Amino acid sequence: MKLEVMPKQRVLEAEQREEAMEMSGLDLWKHEKPPRICPLPPSLPAPPACDEAALVPPLNFAMVDDGIFRSGFPETANFRFLKSLNLRSIVYLCPEPYPETNTEFLEKNGIRLHQFGIEGRKEPFVNIPDDKIREALKVVLDPRNQPLLIHCKRGKHRTGCLVGCLRKLQKWCLSSVFDEYHRFAAAKARITDQRFMELFDVSSLKHLTPSHC
Repeated sequence: MKLEVMPKQRVLEAEQREEAMEMSGLDLWKHEKPPRICPLPPSLPAPPACDEAALVPPLNFAMVDDGIFRSGFPETANFRFLKSLNLRSIVYLCPEPYPETNTEFLEKNGIRLHQFGIEGRKEPFVNIPDDKIREALKVVLDPRNQPLLIHCKRGKHRTGCLVGCLRKLQKWCLSSVFDEYHRFAAAKARITDQRFMELFDVSSLKHLTPSHC
């Protein structure tokens, strides 16, 4: 004869099973390894201070040819870079007096200053003196003056015209001359500058070929 388990007994058995499971879980928790605590990564080092010995070129600096460079007006931060070029001369195309700090740098490093004062005016009152461009080209193409740097204020218009006339002497096609001019003048390009370069007559300077550089 099969004995029936009373409901009360079933409840009691269920409670005992739950208690056993809880105890089993507690024992497992006690035997688990404690969580591993990873140390925080060391803080990143502070960025290095600006290197005072860094070589900083002037605004719009570029090489024109062997021993011939161009740029905007050099600042004191550019002096170390200019010294690395072993310059003999600077061709300065502005009428304003050369700053005392720049003059001291030139004297200290045996660099000769050739100044051709060309007024930097906005269109339509631009007057580019043909004779001064010619005289500047003679200095630029004289190997005794090289290496040299040509610069005005921003290295765009006056410097661009002088370099453009040099390119004509080097037999560059006019479109290439204008392309180079636009790379530096960008949105400030002037029609009068381009017209000057187009009409500039290099015939009297052909004996000063760039191959002599």
